[in-house]
Amino acid sequence: MERNPLRAAVLVSAVVVMLSLSSCCASSAGGGGQLLHPVILIPGSGGNQLEARLTDDYRPSTLTCRVWPPVRGRGGWFRLWFDPSVLLAPLTRCFAERMMLYYDRDADDYRNAPGVQTRVSDFGSTSTLRYLDPTLKLLTGYMDTLASTLEAAGYEEGHTLFGAPYDFRYGLAAPGHRSQVGSAYLDRLRLLVESACAANGGRPAILLAHSLGGLYALQLLARAPAPWRAAHVKRLVTLSAPWGGSVQVMLTFASGNTLGVPFVDASLIRAEQRSSESNLWLLPTPKVFGNTTLVVSERHNRTYSAKNVTQFLQDIGFAEGVEPYRARTRPLGEILPEPGVPVTCLVGTGVDTVESLVFGAEGFDAGPVKVVYGDGDGTVNLASLVGPIKAWSDSPAQVVEVVELPKVSHTGILKDKSALEQIIRIVDSINLNATSTSPHQST
Repeated sequence: MERNPLRAAVLVSAVVVMLSLSSCCASSAGGGGQLLHPVILIPGSGGNQLEARLTDDYRPSTLTCRVWPPVRGRGGWFRLWFDPSVLLAPLTRCFAERMMLYYDRDADDYRNAPGVQTRVSDFGSTSTLRYLDPTLKLLTGYMDTLASTLEAAGYEEGHTLFGAPYDFRYGLAAPGHRSQVGSAYLDRLRLLVESACAANGGRPAILLAHSLGGLYALQLLARAPAPWRAAHVKRLVTLSAPWGGSVQVMLTFASGNTLGVPFVDASLIRAEQRSSESNLWLLPTPKVFGNTTLVVSERHNRTYSAKNVTQFLQDIGFAEGVEPYRARTRPLGEILPEPGVPVTCLVGTGVDTVESLVFGAEGFDAGPVKVVYGDGDGTVNLASLVGPIKAWSDSPAQVVEVVELPKVSHTGILKDKSALEQIIRIVDSINLNATSTSPHQST
């Protein structure tokens, strides 16, 4: 979880490459007559298109931002994410100021920048998560290969196959705190699950979630009563879920992070990346990383672990992020609730992943002078991918399967042949009523 490396990982991949259980119309695989459990795809950060509209309250920082983009759709809407114009320096600033979020202390919630309205179109469809830019399909494919693989296995768009895009800049908050956008998404997701089940003879759905989408799916299940889970969700399948956050996100906060995307100045997008509520959610959690030194600042003569992230935020010059992190976000990672449904976690391993960072005397703005790599999927550390769910394996009521995929990267898992084969194996076993109930295993 990619702004944050999980969203940025999506960008790198893109650039270089409804309500009851009553019986309704039963679906069947093409020609086989097999009844299918509906599948709902939940993307990761940056994994679906996001649209924006500018109102009279918008105050552009430059003349370029006032006139760009020159052509907009009906009602003034245009695609904010992803648009290749973000790669051009004068337009990067426009993109960043429109993507910014602001924390309102009085409301205890996040909001868009003044004069910027955003929306996620085609909720329920996979259209906005197949490609980040439909005019550049070869370069911006995200979940298309996965969706097409499911279609080849008999799934049908809008009948047995659905998509749940969302505004990935927003996150969720601990109990007692408002999270209007994130909570509204969970409501829409719940209704979509219920609708998909009702449209398929009451068969419970398979939630197939990538990266940040896995955290959202877990919160949906954890906040739902057990009878609802049993009736509506057959299995949760996660791909590269960052259960305990990612060390790489600390780089994003410290210096900005382009992950090697050409032409983009990290300094122009750092403030936007820091403003993202979901980025705070993706910082390394004490539960997973403990007292391990993750960042060293020679200028401040200080080390930082997951247990003193608040000091880290202060020292990088993002004091306004301390309170939202401490009160709203950090508690979400302190307890990882059991999903209450069978879970399969697919994780990539053996890919160099940022494990620690050293910043020199010039400070955080200059970027790290040394990067130490460890195991993971290139974006999320292995400890975060598998560590938190080990506790679930000790619960007699929780079925967990972990499938490790050597040399499969964070976004590559959406296209890798071995990963797709595992996904089809899981889906087929469910549809054949042969779901494994064995305890935790690693392949």
